[in-house]
Amino acid sequence: MASLDLSGTLKTLQLEREQIHKELTRLDRAIAVIRELAGAEQTPNGHPKKPTMSAAGRRNIAKAQKLRRAKVRAERKSKA
Repeated sequence: MASLDLSGTLKTLQLEREQIHKELTRLDRAIAVIRELAGAEQTPNGHPKKPTMSAAGRRNIAKAQKLRRAKVRAERKSKA
């Protein structure tokens, strides 16, 4: 008989857990909307977002890397 009482309690606790989980999900969504409206751009870990690099900046870095690689290849050929 004791196992039947525990199973009922277990089911009740699981239902409560599911309801609380759903409520927390709704609260997280509401908080995210409010943060977005307030302009507080933060990631879930609480740190502010890092600025993104522009396309021109990425092109400049890629160009510089290609030049460095070409220099290394030219040095290898001259040694061989």
